[in-house]
Amino acid sequence: MFGFFIYTQVANCKVKMVKICCIGAGYVGGPTMAVIALNLLSLSKQLKLLRKSSPTTARIKYQILSNPEFLAEGTAIQDLFNPDRVLIGGRENPEGQKAVQALKNRISSVNAMSALCEATGADVTQVSYAVGKDSRIGPKFLNASVGFGGSCFQKDILNLVYICECNGLPEVAQYWKQVIKINDYQKSRFVNRVVSSMFNTVSNKKIAVLGFAFKKDTGDTRETPAIDVCKGLLGDKARLSIYDPQVTEDQIQRDLTMNKFDWDHPLHLQPMSPTTVKQVSVVWDAYEAVNGAHGLCILTEWDEFKTLDYQRIYDNMQKPAFVFDGRNIIDAEKLREIGFIVYSIGKPLDDWLKDMPAVV
Repeated sequence: MFGFFIYTQVANCKVKMVKICCIGAGYVGGPTMAVIALNLLSLSKQLKLLRKSSPTTARIKYQILSNPEFLAEGTAIQDLFNPDRVLIGGRENPEGQKAVQALKNRISSVNAMSALCEATGADVTQVSYAVGKDSRIGPKFLNASVGFGGSCFQKDILNLVYICECNGLPEVAQYWKQVIKINDYQKSRFVNRVVSSMFNTVSNKKIAVLGFAFKKDTGDTRETPAIDVCKGLLGDKARLSIYDPQVTEDQIQRDLTMNKFDWDHPLHLQPMSPTTVKQVSVVWDAYEAVNGAHGLCILTEWDEFKTLDYQRIYDNMQKPAFVFDGRNIIDAEKLREIGFIVYSIGKPLDDWLKDMPAVV
């Protein structure tokens, strides 16, 4: 990320910032530069006072330090003002420390555990809660889902695989490759569960998809698990009706027609007029999406999906009406009381589903 600020002198010798320019870093750059700009003037005054008060300024040695960001899309400003950790690094020296991130490993581990929970009748949320109570592990990122997405997770893991292979560590590289494989397996397993539950085919059946972004509070669809799930359902000739409050129809159609990782190419190399997938319709209302649908898939944990009128949804769906919760955000028991057949990742299976194979 590169950025610079333009200031102008105004009355009473006050300085006013008039423009911020930020190049690169996507959703990270804008919030970061805005917060820096907010505090830059006061920091500059403190540095000037420090220089004036130190007669030995010329003899001070400086080092370039790196302060990597740990911002999450959708909460970047909040993360900057209230970080849960601050990591500052520089060149290695005897006092240096190494920091190891296990975030991706945690997510894949709990997703793998969700498959075992379904097979044994356990509840993955109770398992993750119990594991998270261990102070050495903690509760964060122990929520099972249809899979992780975003532009960083897979890229960072593949970079780690490359570094391991370049340093003659094939066993370690294979370990991290397995994280990617588990994520792909989770998405395939979800598609298989949908198809097998609906009498082993979704051909010409309408499937409502609620959520397309890789997480709530953003319109970012890079590496979203919704792409692979939708492509899997389309492969069995399903008709999809997709609703996401922040993702445009053009972006959804583009994602479903592009090859994997095309989103990482320069814009002029991406297809400018994506071919419309005829079996896909994009709507701007959740109730319109589910009207007349045979099944409903929740693929993004938008808060609004928790408060939908599911009785109304049930009344307007084909029967039997299926709900496949890929984010574990709904109350499955309440929906079963309404009449839905419900599948939630890593939760005890509905009686209807217990006799159904997990794989078609």
